[in-house]
Amino acid sequence: MIERVQKIMARAGFGSRRKSEKAIAAGRVKINGRIAKLGDRADGNKDKIEVDGRRLTIKHQQPVYIALYKPKGIISSLEDELGAGRRTVRDLVSVKGHLYPVGRLDKQSMGLMLMTNDGDLAHKLTHPRYGHSKTYRVTVEGAIAHDALVQWRRGIWYDGKKTIPAEVTVLEKGKDFTLLEIVMREGRKRQIRRVAAQLGYEVKQLMRMEIGPIQLGQLRPGEWRHLQGWEINQLRQISRGKPKVKQKHAQGQKKKRRGGEDGRR
Repeated sequence: MIERVQKIMARAGFGSRRKSEKAIAAGRVKINGRIAKLGDRADGNKDKIEVDGRRLTIKHQQPVYIALYKPKGIISSLEDELGAGRRTVRDLVSVKGHLYPVGRLDKQSMGLMLMTNDGDLAHKLTHPRYGHSKTYRVTVEGAIAHDALVQWRRGIWYDGKKTIPAEVTVLEKGKDFTLLEIVMREGRKRQIRRVAAQLGYEVKQLMRMEIGPIQLGQLRPGEWRHLQGWEINQLRQISRGKPKVKQKHAQGQKKKRRGGEDGRR
């Protein structure tokens, strides 16, 4: 079957399609002895595809889909790029074979992450054009002002690009803190922390509660579980751009949200 080279690389276990595209752009990939370019297509069963001089072996693995509660202090890449011996999310999941995380959470953030060997689905879940939602519980220092909430909801400019409008709901407000629920449809690097800082607030705690239809549920820090069939089907519907169908989570319905000053229903 003829398909894009980065898709073949992802299926062979090299990494996500985004990582594969970077390798192609860097000139590290060859097809039948010729340096590959972005957009090239090949047949994984017939063509010789090499990365850094080593031929890819197409693996026909059973797809694996895992929900993980990433604790603070764990890095969300597959290996410690600094070589400092830090623990990674891969160290927490005792499943054999190649797995890679869908998206990232910075070291000090915690909550839901997905891990899979399905490179095509992982790419679609992380690419902004598919617009799947991610829900966070975020505590910022100080009582956040109404004007700041309005700006956050509408989107703000940083690094030359405006953020996509977000749903920002106040769940609880005290004199020295505000608890927010934030629903986003993009995931730029450290976006929530950077937006909060630009508005004049420091993020004290950040937890991801949901990715699309998948919820953190009753998982505890460091725990993981295999996704259920209906959850996998829901993710595939998102990747095809189909409307999401509401489902009850296997471990219970979402608790009723608390309202608060400046909160939105």
